[in-house]
Amino acid sequence: MPEEAQYAHGHHPSVLRSHKWRTVENSAAYLVPHLTPTTTILDVGCGPGNITIDLASRVPSGHVIGLDRADIVIADATSLAKESGVANVEFHTGDVYALDFPDGTFDVVHAHQVLQHLGDPVRALKEMRRVTKKGGIVAVRDMTDFLHWPEKPELVEFRELFWGISTRLGTHPGAGKMFRKFAREAGFEQSDVTVTSSNWTYADQEGLDFWAGMWADRVLQSEFHDNCVSMGMAKEEDMQRISRAWKDFQTTQDAWYVVTNGELIAKNQ
Repeated sequence: MPEEAQYAHGHHPSVLRSHKWRTVENSAAYLVPHLTPTTTILDVGCGPGNITIDLASRVPSGHVIGLDRADIVIADATSLAKESGVANVEFHTGDVYALDFPDGTFDVVHAHQVLQHLGDPVRALKEMRRVTKKGGIVAVRDMTDFLHWPEKPELVEFRELFWGISTRLGTHPGAGKMFRKFAREAGFEQSDVTVTSSNWTYADQEGLDFWAGMWADRVLQSEFHDNCVSMGMAKEEDMQRISRAWKDFQTTQDAWYVVTNGELIAKNQ
């Protein structure tokens, strides 16, 4: 399995729309009890920086560094930090497998929806642990599954494509289910590992408009579309049909969509 697996979705605006929606409150609440005003944080795979900047605002006497391998999102994140007036944060390009920091640099090393997109998540966790201070923590959150009602065949097909294309590209869809295994293989003692879970729930019109509308666009416009078609996993007409199904689901009476997520706090003792 390749370590440098390809990110299946790319950075089309339809993808970044979901990344820019994320905050500490809706995506990293499990981490909040571990923060103090002076906490130093490395946010790996920071994307456009929304969670990173939110974290920085919660550690006013600390410092936060956001890291991503895509130059385009680092530029967006840097601009957002300036606009937000948050001064204790900076952004750089970098590689999670070779973090350019000395051992024991940070109190917290955090990654949100990152391990599922890697070919070797255990190696990444080992490197994240290396740059974490003794007594500090590695904190990660990743999707585990999709649930929806009323059941719609095209959305089941979409889930199969999501899992299938990620697996074909050498990554780990549903990685949040595997956190205890990953942490053990990365060298953490099980007594130092806490695994929890939380959901993104879209069951009101605002939430359905956001989630279903976003995916209606992504299945046609992002690299997810291009990968599915170029690898022969779906035809163009299939992607068009799935997009229409997302739009229909957006206005389906009593619709309910949930993304379940696993959360890991691993202490570096």
